[in-house]
Amino acid sequence: MVRRKSRVVHIGKVAIGGNNPIAIQSMTKVKTADVKRTVGQIKYLESAGCEIIRVAVKDASDAAAIKEIRKRIKIPLVADIHFDHRLALASIASGADKIRINPGNMRDKGGLKEVILAAKKRRIPIRIGVNSGSVQGRFAASFLKTVRNTIGLFEKEGFRDLVLSLKSSDVRETVEAYRLIAKKCDYPLHLGVTAAGSYDMGVVKSSIGIGALLLDGIGDTIRVSLTGDPIPEVIAARRILESVGSRSFGHRVISCPTCGRCQVDLAKIVHEIETKLSDVGASASLREASHTPLRKTKRPFTIAVMGCEVNGPGEAKAADIGIAFGKGAGMLFKNGKVIGKVSKKDAVRTILKYIC
Repeated sequence: MVRRKSRVVHIGKVAIGGNNPIAIQSMTKVKTADVKRTVGQIKYLESAGCEIIRVAVKDASDAAAIKEIRKRIKIPLVADIHFDHRLALASIASGADKIRINPGNMRDKGGLKEVILAAKKRRIPIRIGVNSGSVQGRFAASFLKTVRNTIGLFEKEGFRDLVLSLKSSDVRETVEAYRLIAKKCDYPLHLGVTAAGSYDMGVVKSSIGIGALLLDGIGDTIRVSLTGDPIPEVIAARRILESVGSRSFGHRVISCPTCGRCQVDLAKIVHEIETKLSDVGASASLREASHTPLRKTKRPFTIAVMGCEVNGPGEAKAADIGIAFGKGAGMLFKNGKVIGKVSKKDAVRTILKYIC
């Protein structure tokens, strides 16, 4: 995988593009003017691994609240603006680290020019974010035309601190649009499948769309869009990045799907290991956005927990620590070598002993 070469843009203290890590974004889901709830949600998201946060600016009270919110959080704040360029100007004045505008519903060129000049003066970037719901036509060409026309307006004013996004709720349209724009410019790209749905379908659509682009080397920031609590968005984003090898956030657990050959409750063992090693718990807990404390460990480990003798020994040998179970017990491997036999009741404790 060769990563697309993109220019570097700074969003507060976070640099995106170039060789910088692909940043994880999310969006608050409460009224921005409610400072207490908004700050609380941002801190919650930050603890889960969110690196850039976006807030909706629907009216003047939301824009004004950014000033106070910004004082209380550590991660960069992006103001999400639609329809009214004056809200962008107010958000810039309040201290937003970046502005997102949607050219599909903000067509006043004079107003956009005012936003460009204000952002240029404050030295903050702007994301040109196009969604399928706000452009005419359903194909990638429509996205591309809208974005390129808007880029031209910005470049005419000498403004190049841009981030681009071209999101559709259709995975294929999204991937096609990003692949096209990636060839046309060097601006950093913010990836996502918009309106992906609730947890189950949203994670699948986002994993396919974002994952396909990341494997192409395309993408500098990502957001997984899910209906409901925003914490699972961040966790899913982390797992997508880990799965394609873009970033590592901690331990990796490999476990078999189990079959009729398995003679232990492997699902229970794996769940316990994930819960004790992870800062977010196992996947079942994700839907409830629950947290467990992050365990202090020596370094990130690959842990294989396998249910039988077919693929078990091979996977266990390839891991830092691995167990291949038989009936009620398993062979313990460390760095590819057998180091002993472990009962199922001692399996989790033994793994933790070697890792923590």
